[in-house]
Amino acid sequence: MKAVRLHDALDLRVEEIERPGPPPAGSVTIDVRAAGICGSDLHNFRTGQWISRRPSTAGHEFCGRISAIGDGVEGLVVGDLVAADSRIYCGECDACRSGRTNVCEHLGFVGEVCDGGFAEQTQLPARLVRKHDPSLDPAIAAMAEPLAVALHAVRRLNPRSGEAVILIGCGTIGGLCGLLLSRLHDGKLLFADVNLDRAEMVAGICGGSSIPLDKSKARVLMNDVRLRYAIDATGSTKAIEQGIEILDGGGAIALVGIGHGKIELDPNILVEREIALIGCHAFETELADAIALLPDLQSSLLEFIDTLTSLDDVPEAYRQLNEGRASRLKTIIRIAD
Repeated sequence: MKAVRLHDALDLRVEEIERPGPPPAGSVTIDVRAAGICGSDLHNFRTGQWISRRPSTAGHEFCGRISAIGDGVEGLVVGDLVAADSRIYCGECDACRSGRTNVCEHLGFVGEVCDGGFAEQTQLPARLVRKHDPSLDPAIAAMAEPLAVALHAVRRLNPRSGEAVILIGCGTIGGLCGLLLSRLHDGKLLFADVNLDRAEMVAGICGGSSIPLDKSKARVLMNDVRLRYAIDATGSTKAIEQGIEILDGGGAIALVGIGHGKIELDPNILVEREIALIGCHAFETELADAIALLPDLQSSLLEFIDTLTSLDDVPEAYRQLNEGRASRLKTIIRIAD
């Protein structure tokens, strides 16, 4: 079968490999229908930061059809359509026992510590798959995992009713956070991105407004709207610093982007203006809720998606995405019906 495998940093290959054998106890075999390219996939490709096995089939955002079931699996049958959880957690450490599986002491991710979804077929522990509405377009079902990440960030931020929220970075997660807030929150939504066209596109889909991430310019455009809540989906230290600066007192900024470097921060700013910094890593229990939201969000999500029709196109898509030449927020590979 065909698979896209990461051999090392900057070494991604489309290869023919053997199909997996019968699934071990507690696991299922999945015929992959669609898979999404994530910013963390690109980060790992560029840096090799999370390469723990060589080669490894990449891809942790995917959906498919169960084609085989290992011993001891309950609640799933061959033919079920499922979306995948990306987190490989131990279930035994203090974090897991407290329900915080996203900060498991031994946490790894599908596509890194085990083979992922950039293949015609893969295997996962049954605990990592969730059934979805059969009417969903496969490209939409493959969005379950990033939507869960966005839902976790929105819940962690928990903005007060009626308060404005600024989304800093209009990539996949920033756009999905905005889309969720447009349904779940009643305050004004503002979008900031170095790519002004992308910010305007996302603002249009989500019913918000695009503004520059500059305090003096933003204030003029905001018409005295008080701004206490922000989500940073860039990981850029400069953007985070600007986000803190633009906020009024008594709010919070949720950080969900992966970045580099350190922030120059006077902690007195946080104390005197009572601004909370909130870290958001992956998700806890949000995957099931995200899957339940997909049917209502399907038409809007389709506006976010650019689709590929073959695994052969993935290396070129990596190149274009790394060069910032994406036309949409998410690239999805359709692998099978």
